[in-house]
Amino acid sequence: MTTNPTPIDTYKRALSTATRALSGVKDVEIEFGGEVGVVSRRNDETQIVLPVPPSKPTKKAIAKSRGEADALALRLALHDTDVYAKNLPNPGPAHAIYEALEQARIEALGARVLDGVGDNLHAAQDARARRRGYHRDDLTQKDAPLAEAIGVLAREVFSGRPAPKGAKGLMAAWRDYILETGGAELEKLSDNLADQAAFSQAAQDLLRAFDMGEELSNSDPQADEDEEARDGEDQNPNNAQDDGQEQEPGAAQLAKADALDDDEATDFVDGDDFEGEGSEGDQIPDPSERRLDLSNMPAPYYVFTTAHDEVIKAEDLCELDELERLRTYLDGHMKNLTSVIARLANRLQRRLMAQQQRSWSFDLEEGLLDTARLTRVITDPMQPLSFKQEKQTEFRDTVVSILLDNSGSMRGRPIMMAAVCADVLARTLERCAVKCEILGFTTRAWKGGTSFQDWLAADKPANPGRLNDLRHIIYKSADMPWRRAKNNLGLMMREGLLKENIDGEALEWAYARLMARPEQRRILMVISDGAPVDDATQSRNKSGILEQHLHTVIDKIENRSEVELIAIGINHDVTRWYSRAVTITDIEELGGAMTEKLAELFEEKSKRRGG
Repeated sequence: MTTNPTPIDTYKRALSTATRALSGVKDVEIEFGGEVGVVSRRNDETQIVLPVPPSKPTKKAIAKSRGEADALALRLALHDTDVYAKNLPNPGPAHAIYEALEQARIEALGARVLDGVGDNLHAAQDARARRRGYHRDDLTQKDAPLAEAIGVLAREVFSGRPAPKGAKGLMAAWRDYILETGGAELEKLSDNLADQAAFSQAAQDLLRAFDMGEELSNSDPQADEDEEARDGEDQNPNNAQDDGQEQEPGAAQLAKADALDDDEATDFVDGDDFEGEGSEGDQIPDPSERRLDLSNMPAPYYVFTTAHDEVIKAEDLCELDELERLRTYLDGHMKNLTSVIARLANRLQRRLMAQQQRSWSFDLEEGLLDTARLTRVITDPMQPLSFKQEKQTEFRDTVVSILLDNSGSMRGRPIMMAAVCADVLARTLERCAVKCEILGFTTRAWKGGTSFQDWLAADKPANPGRLNDLRHIIYKSADMPWRRAKNNLGLMMREGLLKENIDGEALEWAYARLMARPEQRRILMVISDGAPVDDATQSRNKSGILEQHLHTVIDKIENRSEVELIAIGINHDVTRWYSRAVTITDIEELGGAMTEKLAELFEEKSKRRGG
């Protein structure tokens, strides 16, 4: 018995065929899942995971879907990662601009050859800009990074097609400044679209025009030539350009250097990022493995400016209907796993409820009638009625704060698991009359936001301290019922939310919120996948500034406060930071680790009270 394919199935097959043809990679595997396009490479196999098409597609939704697929396919066909990596700037704003220009080059070439592809890309860019709020008339330069604006304007200059209406606010804020500062360099880039090597060299001229010359690679061209000469006959100073002409489209895309792509400036992430390894995994050493140089300790921690930091509620970062849609997506994606976590939560609830030993005060003049003492009244009518009241237990006078790392390396399954586990844990604690809040921490920008721009404008003083704009998110306050906060956790699935992580200040923030609570017992649970990372701060200060500050904050909370601090590390050993911690190597273990560590805390308190 055969079943007729649904319209969505037919559309998926057509989109897969078109994507494969446009990529030039005959054996590329096409799948559907998630909200952000993914290019994944494993053992010389290439896979593209496209966003799931809407169940009730409109013309705009179909054009957006096709545009996202076309952008991924063109990346495979027209991008040489070896050439890209050769001129890649150091971590910082220049890196993001360099990537934005490269993606604009790729899409402009595709749009020049195929008008339909150009229409699709335009629709996808418009949807992306609206999703990020770039259509707002009140948008200022502080609200959007320069790299985003350069990427949009570069597409306009390269393709001759006006910027989408969804980016009108972004262009109003940045267009004049960009054209005045680097308009000539943009035109020069437009003349070299077909030659990636020449294009990447010209991109460096544009970065110098924006006073970002210090961000460029420190490689010496003469030294590079000498090294190439020593490598033998197979090396050729011009081979980057020759490769771009001779190789089949997309062949070099399989190179490992593609892991250097800055995904914030594009509409897709690498498959390695989706598994939680971080967008700069091949470029920056694993921060959790860094050793502090005790002979070169950083200066006391301070912040260059707090003017651009924000503490914001989840519902204020996203429209309510989009929060509901993201929550539905989260529930659907984690349906099978939720039942497992729910069983763990039920086990936790039973363990917690078993420790709630009820104690009463008897022979009171008011309260609940003590039926056990009614016999006294029957035998002696002159005896007064006896009442009782339940004593306030130490167990119930507790608040738990769950602090979630919202950094870019948590993308994909780790952040989904963290959101679902925190959600179920909060629901369980609410049933046990324990207050619970859920918080998240990230930054407003990659590699330095407006704070970094302020530092540049101040003539780059030495050892400036923290140079990024903090974003601390309240998903659920302690007094908010779970049913009202449920949709807020879907925000973690939103594209572009997860950026960098400055753990020390996030811990201080969560600690201060707990200390303001009236409960006698306060528990802080941190879920993270590594050490603090902020490229702008770490590259402009002595080494170890963020790590040392985190150590200081942890020491204060663990040894000089009554807050009980526990941490769960995902694929990273956090026991070197926290005295009470556990590390999990499989994200599937997160739910069990959270419930087990929390149950242990309550059991320890119960034993101390009983002893």
